[in-house]
Amino acid sequence: MPFSPADYSFMAQALTLATRGLYTTTPNPRVGCVLVKDNRIVGEGWHRCAGEPHAEVHALRAAGKNAQGATAYVTLEPCSHHGRTPPCADALIAAGVKRVVAALRDPNPLVAGRGLDRLSAAGIEIASGLFETEAAELNIGFVSRMVRSRPWLRVKTGCSLDGRTALPDGQSQWITSAASRSDVQQLRARSCAMLTGIGTVLLDDPQLTVRELDTGRQPLRVIVDSQLRTSPDAQILRTPGVLIACHEADTARAKNLQEAGAEVLVIADSDGRVDLQALLEELGRRGCNEVTVEAGAELVGALLKANLVDEWVLYQAPVLIGDPARGVANLGLHNLSQKLAPRVLEKTDCGPDLRWTLRFTELTTLLPPNSQAQ
Repeated sequence: MPFSPADYSFMAQALTLATRGLYTTTPNPRVGCVLVKDNRIVGEGWHRCAGEPHAEVHALRAAGKNAQGATAYVTLEPCSHHGRTPPCADALIAAGVKRVVAALRDPNPLVAGRGLDRLSAAGIEIASGLFETEAAELNIGFVSRMVRSRPWLRVKTGCSLDGRTALPDGQSQWITSAASRSDVQQLRARSCAMLTGIGTVLLDDPQLTVRELDTGRQPLRVIVDSQLRTSPDAQILRTPGVLIACHEADTARAKNLQEAGAEVLVIADSDGRVDLQALLEELGRRGCNEVTVEAGAELVGALLKANLVDEWVLYQAPVLIGDPARGVANLGLHNLSQKLAPRVLEKTDCGPDLRWTLRFTELTTLLPPNSQAQ
């Protein structure tokens, strides 16, 4: 049965509600729910943070007795398992809703269609696939972690018109505008973790924390530092929540960093470097959905060469720096046939700068096979 104009309108409202959890729900997905009866919204809710009630529960509480006989529009398939909270599918059944429309079938193996099946078995009419892409885009990191067991990896770079990120001596403040730097705070705020390399830590001494936005949390800061050269006095260690990935933990250096508040983790490959694939899988096990990279050309190049970059957000300022300034990524290409050509997802103005959003991974390749409109 095709979706009606009203279905589209109410699901759009549910998606708007879901975006309110953009910075707060991690490691859970961002979900919104609208309950409609007699073509009128009788309850709505959104998931705020892990451990608190899900969107459906908030909407049911708001609707009260009006939930009986209502249609529930929810941006993600209602859960069918006991986690920190009881199954939302059971709550909808108990409330007596007559129809449930889900935008996206849950890619979580613990759900994966079981929520809708449970609703259908209880005699509730079900449908899915309405605004599926939009719901998946909102939860792109959650989908990635469920399907690939690793986060969605987003590289952020600020550069000049000629693709330079800093002068030869490392000076980079500031190439891009205040508008771009403020916009970056939104990328950090939605991220579960910030990833950087030891070169950036030694040169820039960054904090990599969220400023300007009140998220109630800070992302995990992750440093790729094979030889543990991070100083215990580095600014990044002043805020709790730092993981340093290394190849071999020198006892004295590791102890000093641990005493400074960092977690030191050995994730080694056979070449004396940090195994980047294994690092991302470890972050996935820790519940990281989206990881943003703010790093130099070496780490960005290594991630690109390992095919681990899903998205690149590049802020390009209308300035020229010239050679031999630093570039955005060391790829070591020897032939133009090796060039990387991500899809341009979006190109917008950001103050005087140009913001490019480039995709290396297509979202559709991550959606569950049975995810389709019904």
